[in-house]
Amino acid sequence: MKISYNWLKDFIDVKLPVEDTEELLTDLGLEVEGVEVFESIEGSLEGLVVGKVLECEQHPNADRLKLTKVDIGQAEPVQIVCGAPNVAAGQWVPVATVGTTIYNTDGDSLKIKKGKIRGEVSMGMICAEDEIGLGRSHDGIMVLKGDYIAGQALNEVFKVENDHVFEIGLTPNRADAMSHWGVARDLRAGIIQSGKSLAINTPSASSFQVDERSNRVKIKVENSELVPRYCGVTISGIRIEESPEWIQNRLKAIGIKPKNNIVDITNYVMHELGQPLHAFDADKISSSTIVVKTLEEETKFTTLDDVERTLSPEDIMICDAEKPLCIAGVLGGASSGVSSSTRNVFLESAYFDPISVRKTAKRHGINTDASFRFERGIDPMITKYALKRAAILIKECSGGKITSDIDDFYPKKYEDKPVFLTFDNIYSLIGNEIERATIKSILTALDIKVNNVSESGMGISIPPYRVDVNREVDVIEEILRVYGYNNIELDNKFHVSVSNSTKFEDYKIQNKIAELLVSRGFFETMSNSLTTADYSDYTDTISSQDNVDILNPLSQDLAVLRQSLLFSALENIKFNLNRKNKNLKFFEFGKSYHRNGDSTTENKHLSLTCVGSITNTNWINGEAHADFFFLKGIIDAIVEKLDIQTKYADLNSDIYSEGICYKIEDETLVTFGKLSSSIVEKFGIKEDVFYANLNWDYLLKVVNKYQFKAREIPKYPEVNRDFALLLDNHVNFEAIKTAAEKTERKLLKQVNLFDVYKGDNLPEGKKSYAVSFTFVDQFKTLTDKQVDKVMNKFKTEFENKFKAELR
Repeated sequence: MKISYNWLKDFIDVKLPVEDTEELLTDLGLEVEGVEVFESIEGSLEGLVVGKVLECEQHPNADRLKLTKVDIGQAEPVQIVCGAPNVAAGQWVPVATVGTTIYNTDGDSLKIKKGKIRGEVSMGMICAEDEIGLGRSHDGIMVLKGDYIAGQALNEVFKVENDHVFEIGLTPNRADAMSHWGVARDLRAGIIQSGKSLAINTPSASSFQVDERSNRVKIKVENSELVPRYCGVTISGIRIEESPEWIQNRLKAIGIKPKNNIVDITNYVMHELGQPLHAFDADKISSSTIVVKTLEEETKFTTLDDVERTLSPEDIMICDAEKPLCIAGVLGGASSGVSSSTRNVFLESAYFDPISVRKTAKRHGINTDASFRFERGIDPMITKYALKRAAILIKECSGGKITSDIDDFYPKKYEDKPVFLTFDNIYSLIGNEIERATIKSILTALDIKVNNVSESGMGISIPPYRVDVNREVDVIEEILRVYGYNNIELDNKFHVSVSNSTKFEDYKIQNKIAELLVSRGFFETMSNSLTTADYSDYTDTISSQDNVDILNPLSQDLAVLRQSLLFSALENIKFNLNRKNKNLKFFEFGKSYHRNGDSTTENKHLSLTCVGSITNTNWINGEAHADFFFLKGIIDAIVEKLDIQTKYADLNSDIYSEGICYKIEDETLVTFGKLSSSIVEKFGIKEDVFYANLNWDYLLKVVNKYQFKAREIPKYPEVNRDFALLLDNHVNFEAIKTAAEKTERKLLKQVNLFDVYKGDNLPEGKKSYAVSFTFVDQFKTLTDKQVDKVMNKFKTEFENKFKAELR
């Protein structure tokens, strides 16, 4: 938000340097993000002087040029070559001296140099008004009327306004500071705290009076909860023309382009007082009646930007007896606004429900200065005052008459909010004891009334425009920011308690796994937890009944909290594939959200997603694509890194076309595999996508149970033996491995499946596993007899348990 320093000075007599004001505003919570210098005329006419043309003769070498002698207040007149047809002796003219940089109306610059034009020396430039930013005419040089002193600075003749503009990063809760008046109130409170007395000057509306009652527009409000206050007045016989220069300069300083006197005044008052206004062409209001109401769903309405919009029954609309005119608090209509032919205006000033305005603005994707203020909450107490202020300015600047009384729909008056402020709570929260007189002074400077004072505290009343101050703690925060955070004394001692932290803290485990994944070529992603409710229809594993809905969604694509990280991952894959990034390995730590009846739960997950090639193609290595076994290797690396013991289990899920899961104590730790094409194709992805979902909350529980054990490297050699087993198709490797480990716990070190065969020469329903067993004894060299004995035990166990046969 831009705030003009000169405009602030209209409210308070502040004489602080710009740098000190910037620092004070930031200390008060209105953080100044930058300061710009504004000049009503770019360059401030520096280097330009008033000159008198003493002589004007034809250029000896050019038909269209003149040779002039100009007095610019120096010892001798200077010679200037001029091409303007209207230059003549005796004229007072603006002269750009050598070395001056001039800026034209379009902002282009030109540095004036000494030079020769067609063989004649030229020591400056006699300027047209558009060449120095004083107008648009380029018919000839600018001839000044009246008498002047040769050499007089041109910026003394034409008043140039110089200003400093603060760019304030306004926080959403500070609705009261969305105007120059609001910022001036805060600045005044800060200056008073420094020990200076300072009054605030508000624009007077005492000159408001009705000239004649000949053109009243009746007002009807159908829902006082959506429209707690609505005021209107009619001004007739106006002229649409340019605004006065002082209004234009104020608006230009804060980045608003002037349009005409009526529109400029509504903008001026909004930025001055914080009250948005809207001007209607009164002759376009059917039956001279304004009806504030909601309309039926699917009603079409064309707004000021010539966009046809479909209305919601929740949108507040300003209508006449026949048609809608304006989306209340957001944007006007294309056919009811002020135009060059307007002669009578109906001026509106209102207070609309902030929530309703915010939803309407978001629903239609509109962000205006008016909606910015309405949706945060404006001051309902100044609705009529701002209307009077604008009406007075319109009357002064357009020559019109006020032709109706102010109609003020205000059924339920807003009252100050009572709060009792205890001194003990002030001292406790701030950490220092502040004098009671100082507290009272700060509250008074903030327009907070002190009703009574006792030994324990104060009874106070908070004005309605402070929408962010409702509780005692809010008031204490106000006291602290005006008192100054930098004025709080710090204790010489800092008392710090050292927290008990283990190596199994969430962030430590997360960093360890993230480092592992990055080392394998993965990139971390962070996705929005808000998503569309449509995703619950893509799979049977999540239900729309479990969605956690957002009460005021920005759009239907962000209407619920996600139940799975899967769809966020697929959105990321789709985004990158559409931009020719074909080889992708992503991981994300994130939460899923689920509704269980009246309660909700959050679960943390780690998701992995792979698509395309997993290595870079070069002269020695071919292209290797992501597949099930690559992803399984990554999962195994995570499990091994954390020294967790898992077991395989079959996976029955419509998310995966093929996949398995790892379990610990019959609870699923991770599911992974190739995603179902029916889900992937919904995102327009044609490639195979491999996905893993790891239950991070459960992992943190179990990782504490497994203690890492270091062992001495065996001194004695390992022994390897193999079995080629003929098995039924339903027997998996996990069952073979588990049976072997239970049969021999002491000598068996590792079981590995190194070949699987299905096909010819095998009985129907059978498969062949080639399984290797590694044995080692920590204390001696194993003999063939010992190993043969164990292998025979395995053979007997496999035959009995799985009906296996040795091939």
